[in-house]
Amino acid sequence: MAAGDSLEHIFAFNFLSCKTFAFQDRNTTELLMKWSMLGRITAQAFNFDQPFHLYKKHEFVSDFFKDPCVVSNLKVIGATGLWEPLERKITNVTVEMVPCTKISMDMFDPLYSCGILSPTGHITKCFHEHYADFDELRKMLMIEDSENYEIISQEDRQEFLFRLFKHLCLGGGLCQYEEVVTPCIETARLIYKDMLSVQKDPETKEIKIVSTVLKVTAYDDSGLCYPSEKDDEQTFAYLIVDPYKRNVYVLYHSYGVPMECLPH
Repeated sequence: MAAGDSLEHIFAFNFLSCKTFAFQDRNTTELLMKWSMLGRITAQAFNFDQPFHLYKKHEFVSDFFKDPCVVSNLKVIGATGLWEPLERKITNVTVEMVPCTKISMDMFDPLYSCGILSPTGHITKCFHEHYADFDELRKMLMIEDSENYEIISQEDRQEFLFRLFKHLCLGGGLCQYEEVVTPCIETARLIYKDMLSVQKDPETKEIKIVSTVLKVTAYDDSGLCYPSEKDDEQTFAYLIVDPYKRNVYVLYHSYGVPMECLPH
């Protein structure tokens, strides 16, 4: 293959700086502040110049992190706790396909029938030897051998919608946990609908999600550098790819304490 031919298969990206996202509204911003995620979570949009095929997802992500526009515009929380551009020479990436099939919130219905939530959505408190203010919801989310862990199947736990819900429930370093589940469910729904593209099947009239969700990490010569140098379940970066519009959204969060909460 000639050198010129190989360049045809490298994705090029453009930063869509004017794109805004639904979770940047005032009500959601106040919730993210309560959950200690405000100032450490962001979403950005890029477009790309070639057809996206799922079997080339690793190449797509690798090209994304090596693209000059991405390198200079992709935001990360640096070691100082401040936002900065990635500006790293990426040598390796990992790509995890995240299932994204849910078109309703039915997956959360079992939470109401097993004692985790009351009929009004209030979260049941419980004792835990390591957590002073614990509840049955976080217990189900975090502890694999808890009695209610399996009410959400392993298959559903992998779904992007459930992952969003879990991220919001557990929050950041100084999270003020909710007493009622509704804000977490509604915010997960808001982000989910805003990030994904859907189409209606002309024959069956069924709504189908057409976006592909990829959970990604990136490495430079020193090791893990994105989404953070420190690995944490609440530190994440998802690429949400719309193959028809040729857009990719980045949903990013770095677990920690917001800068305004740190001692000066």
